[in-house]
Amino acid sequence: MTLPLVIGNWKMNSLVSPACDMARSLAHKLVAVEGVEVVIAPPFTSLYPVGQIIKDSKLSLAGQNCYFENSGAFTGEISLEMLQDVGCGFILIGHSERRSVFGENDALINKKVHQTLKAGLTAVLCVGENLAQRKADETFKVLEMQLSQGLAGLPGLSQIVIAYEPVWAIGTGVNATPQQAVEVHAFIRHYIFEKLGFSEKIRIIYGGSVNPENSKNLLQEKEINGALVGGASLKLESFCAIINSALEP
Repeated sequence: MTLPLVIGNWKMNSLVSPACDMARSLAHKLVAVEGVEVVIAPPFTSLYPVGQIIKDSKLSLAGQNCYFENSGAFTGEISLEMLQDVGCGFILIGHSERRSVFGENDALINKKVHQTLKAGLTAVLCVGENLAQRKADETFKVLEMQLSQGLAGLPGLSQIVIAYEPVWAIGTGVNATPQQAVEVHAFIRHYIFEKLGFSEKIRIIYGGSVNPENSKNLLQEKEINGALVGGASLKLESFCAIINSALEP
């Protein structure tokens, strides 16, 4: 059985003190929880203190982004070495907001994936179509491009997680139905194995307005190996409810 993975992406929310309070409360809540891997991705300013709080807990730490160079004159960027230094074991790469708001393309994303694996960290590669592409029946075409280019040149997938996030469902309150999500997750898994030629097991998680109300139906599907949670991960009660959804038979 694949261990489910639930990642809380706090995005550009929470100052240091409330971030630490949330991390401390969450670590306490998860003391006796087994059967799920939980990761939180606070803003960069909170990574070090949050990392110190959770270092002996069942929580893991993720960076929301990275740069593909180790060091140098890259004002405003952050390296994998820096992220690793504060305790990150996971890195979100190619999130839809990085693609749509900041113009990141598949070639840049691929460089970040390679550098992340080189650093010995786990890359969470985010893929997904926008509303226009969904309406034009281009979902699979978009995913093929993002996967083939994002995973290009990799020797294997042992340190890769794929996060399917339909852009039309992020922050909109609209969610893909379990049937829609399963169809896409199955396509991604088939494409990776049959078309790209990888053989390792890989976790494919769902992201897109995940909340306590819809998480149970989504996370009980065998094709869906967890969730990438946005706004609902900022509140202890709602995030814990989603984590529990991954545990229920």
